[in-house]
Formats: sequence, C-alpha cells, structure tokens
Amino acid sequence: MTATTTWRAGPYGAALRSGRGPLFLRRDDGRLLPLEVERWCRAPDLADRSVLARCRGTVLDVGCGPGRLVAALAAEGRPALGIDLSPEAVARAGRLGGPALCRSVFEPLPGEGRWDTALLIDGNIGIGGDPAALLRRLRQVVSRSGRLVAECAPADVDERCEVRVADGRGGLGAPFPWARVGPRPLARHAAATGWRVTDHWSVSDRRFTTLTPGAD
Repeated sequence: MTATTTWRAGPYGAALRSGRGPLFLRRDDGRLLPLEVERWCRAPDLADRSVLARCRGTVLDVGCGPGRLVAALAAEGRPALGIDLSPEAVARAGRLGGPALCRSVFEPLPGEGRWDTALLIDGNIGIGGDPAALLRRLRQVVSRSGRLVAECAPADVDERCEVRVADGRGGLGAPFPWARVGPRPLARHAAATGWRVTDHWSVSDRRFTTLTPGAD
C-alpha cells in the first residue's frame, strides 16, 4: 500500500464523509498527532481568513482537504484550484463550490509556473516527508512574481517521521513519510531552495509564513 492509498480510503475518507473525528497521524514511535477534521469541514475561521487576505491572483491550494479555502475563494469570484490525493476531499470541495483535482503536487499540474499564490495550510509543509523537496517543487509551480503561504508547526521543530492515519479505535491507514517544520527551520529550508521569507504572523495559536521566490 502507498500514501496515495491512505488518502483514498480508510480512516481519512471515513472522517471526511462524516465531517468529524477523532483522527490522528500515528507516528512510528506511537505518538499521536491530532488532525482537526471538524475545523477543516467548517467555514474558514479567523486564522484562515488571514491567509485568504494574503492570497493574490490565481491560487493553488496544495492538499486542499475538504475545500474550505478554495470554496471561499471561489465564492468571492477569485480564480482558485485545490489539489488533494483523497477523492472524498475533492468531492466535498466540489460540493462546496470549490474546484479541485485528485492530484499529487509532485505530478504534472495545470498552469505550472504561472500560479500567483500557492498554499500549504494545515501542516501540508509535511507532504512527502521532505520540506526541501516540496519547496523546490513549488518553485516550479509558482510564478517568479508569486508567493507561497505556509502554515508552520507551533514550535521550532524540524523532524521527519513515518506516520499512519489512525482513528483512535484501531483503524489504521498505510504508512507514509511526513514532516513537521517550525518557522525558523522553514526559513532555513526556504533559503536553501531559492525562497525568501517576506512575512510571518500568528492567529489563534496558528503560525504562518509567506515566502517569495529569490533571485535565480
């Protein structure tokens, strides 16, 4: 089984269908990292709105989940697209009016090199378990005058681990690599991959960073 399989079925899909948890990332050391399914399935909160206010032009939401951000952008008439590995997430985004594709960020994407804003929210800097590789990939996706808005871990962690999606009742998805990155480690990864930090802020204990492409 693969990471793609995890997002297509199992506890994650079931949680999105119901709109509620509990749901966790279970690390290989047994530690559980809570996933905020209920928040993901609600309308954007104050912290989300601070992200939406920083979106410019065309917006690609990487790992859009059930689509609250891309739907909010679409409702305002702003050009946006979500991508996610979960068909359930993509379907739910569509029902909210948010255009979304079932696609990995590491696969070919529409409009590569022309997106004005890319989003990595709800811990999605961890996608693939290699933040530097993800940031290098997004340099190919975002325009030279664009930006990347990433949500960081609340502490200055910089860790890689293998995780499974778990429902706390014995249901487990397939293992896949993940990462957690705080603001200062993210700044170091950004500098090493051709980005520069242009903004950093916190709302409701959530921390965000805006990156823009540096000089080639």
